[in-house]
Amino acid sequence: MTVDVARNPKPVYQELQHGGRVQRMDGLNGPAVVATGRAAIDEIFKYPDLYSSAAHFGSLGNVRPLIPIEYDPPEQRKYRKLINPVFAPQAIERWREPVARLVHELIDAFGDSTEIDFARQFSTPLPSQIFLTLLGLPLEDLPTFLRLKDGIVRPSVVLGLPPNHPDVKAHQKATAREIYDYFDRVLDGRAAERPDDLLSHLLDAEVEGAKLTREELLDICFLFLTAGLDTVSASLETFMAYLADHPERRAEVVAAPDNIDNVVEELLRVESPVMLVSRFATADTELGGCPVHEGEQVYAFLGAANLDDQDVPDAAEVRFDRTVNRHLAFGGGVHRCLGSHLARLELRVALREWHARIPHYQIRPGTRLNISPGVRSLDSFPMLLGPPPAQDNTSKDAE
Repeated sequence: MTVDVARNPKPVYQELQHGGRVQRMDGLNGPAVVATGRAAIDEIFKYPDLYSSAAHFGSLGNVRPLIPIEYDPPEQRKYRKLINPVFAPQAIERWREPVARLVHELIDAFGDSTEIDFARQFSTPLPSQIFLTLLGLPLEDLPTFLRLKDGIVRPSVVLGLPPNHPDVKAHQKATAREIYDYFDRVLDGRAAERPDDLLSHLLDAEVEGAKLTREELLDICFLFLTAGLDTVSASLETFMAYLADHPERRAEVVAAPDNIDNVVEELLRVESPVMLVSRFATADTELGGCPVHEGEQVYAFLGAANLDDQDVPDAAEVRFDRTVNRHLAFGGGVHRCLGSHLARLELRVALREWHARIPHYQIRPGTRLNISPGVRSLDSFPMLLGPPPAQDNTSKDAE
């Protein structure tokens, strides 16, 4: 899990699969099992009682389980049932026009610039501002949110230290305390006022006849912050890096805006912004013929499964005409990404509106994109706007 691997993980996925779709390896926390085949990962997601997500509790510096991702059924279902309606396809449709407006506002802010930082000027502010609006939080809090998110999601990158360094975990725990304190203050402010937003909905909602406790509200908010800001940004960055490197495929996107849904699904499959998720085995079992022991961590490499040629015959080929695309970019099973419908809407609108206005762009020549491992995102993405300079093919002899 290095920057070099995250920049181009496909050879590593292929090498892992050649060693077996499921195999034993040394993980960060001791002996572990690595699954790279689609069938094996489907089985992991199918049996949450055997491959637990709840056992991750505390891995992000949190002092209680995050709701609902760090609960397993049946308890997980009551929380998921509460939150699901907010992110249902019909509910998020109202965000289509606001997302389009924000896309154009961000592009307008480029002015006459021929070079931008795509990450800082577009892919980060777009989903982050939508997220803040969804929760009813002030946009001026965006820098604070991004700092807190990075302190939880990529503390080793922030500190420039190995992931297992003790200072990394200490920084993560300190950031977690800041997150609890921030949302505690926000919830205090909602005691007298209930604007029409997600936080107000949660304050007034009931689970099994009772309102959520303050701790439950904080645990939901913690998850929203850590999961709601990064994945859409990472998707936009990896998508645009691919299209910048493949102008012929970018031309297809520009020429067929009505096909944008298929484009998004195929790029989600091929790029897999979230490289992997992990679970913990609750009992001795067997996965794809490989022994798994109770308490061991099981890594499900989503990116590898999305390129598994045993599941998709032409998996390595990028095709924007796929009408059936069973990728795992949003995970699967009971813990499948809660915000996947909103993420899809943001990605579809962003790509359609961007390419209607900016059909030509490229990565600044000489730039080596430093994509972070785990969630494949960028701190900086230097991008040149407009068509490349015309090539002068006139030879010196002709002159």
